Amino acid sequence: MKLRISKMKLFILVLMSIIGLAASLEVVITYYTLNQLPPFCGQGSLFGIRLDCGAVLGSTYSTIFGVPLEFLAVGYFVVNLALVYLIAFGSDRVSHRSLRTLFGWRFIGIILVPYLVFVEVVLIKAICVYCTIMHVAIVADFVIISYLLFFKPFDSLTAGLSPPSLAMELSTSD
Repeated sequence: MKLRISKMKLFILVLMSIIGLAASLEVVITYYTLNQLPPFCGQGSLFGIRLDCGAVLGSTYSTIFGVPLEFLAVGYFVVNLALVYLIAFGSDRVSHRSLRTLFGWRFIGIILVPYLVFVEVVLIKAICVYCTIMHVAIVADFVIISYLLFFKPFDSLTAGLSPPSLAMELSTSD
């Protein structure tokens, strides 16, 4: 298989998704499967905010339609990784579509983070270490893909495209 992006860009695109996936899987396995709090979720405080994964994970805000948010986070990061794979190893057409889709997918993630932080800090008055790791991974994901799309040439995928024409391409649907 031909690698369509540099190894460094592939590494950067994969890294935050792996970190987010690891954090979400840790919660799914320990909290939802073993019925225990994940490691490092003890009581404490950070900048006056209570560190309490149990309060966050056990709150009424921790599910959507009965599905725990951490299960959705696992899906989010798995889709990220699948799209990165398609960008790196797909045909030109698949790579271009996957790149646009990844930007949109990560944009959805970045929109959700402020709401999730608001729920933790304001409504629950506690934060979960693992949720925070996932939030950081989502924000970093978006910053990285935005930087690679709009400020750095993206190898053969964006060769010859200036940022404005790439932005036009991203905003049009096929």
